Amino acid sequence: MLFPYLDIIFRSVAVYFFMTIALRIFGKKELSQLNTADIILILLISNSVQNAMVGPDTSLWGGLVAALVLFVINFIIKKLTHKYKVLNDLLLDKPEILIHNGKLDFKSLSKLDISHDELKEAMREHGLEHFTDVKLCMLEIDGTISVISQDKTNLKETHYKRKHNHKNFRK
Repeated sequence: MLFPYLDIIFRSVAVYFFMTIALRIFGKKELSQLNTADIILILLISNSVQNAMVGPDTSLWGGLVAALVLFVINFIIKKLTHKYKVLNDLLLDKPEILIHNGKLDFKSLSKLDISHDELKEAMREHGLEHFTDVKLCMLEIDGTISVISQDKTNLKETHYKRKHNHKNFRK
């Protein structure tokens, strides 16, 4: 072989893109709410694709080349998603509107598995009691719920992180 680590580079690139596509298709949910099952899944996936990246090469250099390739690809993808909107839209999630001018978006809430109790908790952390007090409430791409109140004089900033998934949203 001309370059002994070319196979590892090719395999690592293939696994990186497979994992990116798989996470996009199956949904990564909010990474800020990883539970025990999610962590176990991540560990098992990393173990299952390790051999696919390095093949029969179990040397230190083989592992370091695979890791370096993953870092480089990730860096390049981040640069490209900032530069090209089409790629950004394809690979990255978008913030979702949950409440707009006091009106709940039940379709988004249901799709995202955000419960009534979870939404009320986020509002309370922002100092709001009623849905009508909310100008805008959004699920951000990092899994946080941001809330902007209707009252411009009493703005409160907090950082609500989703703690768990709820299956049903009561209308």
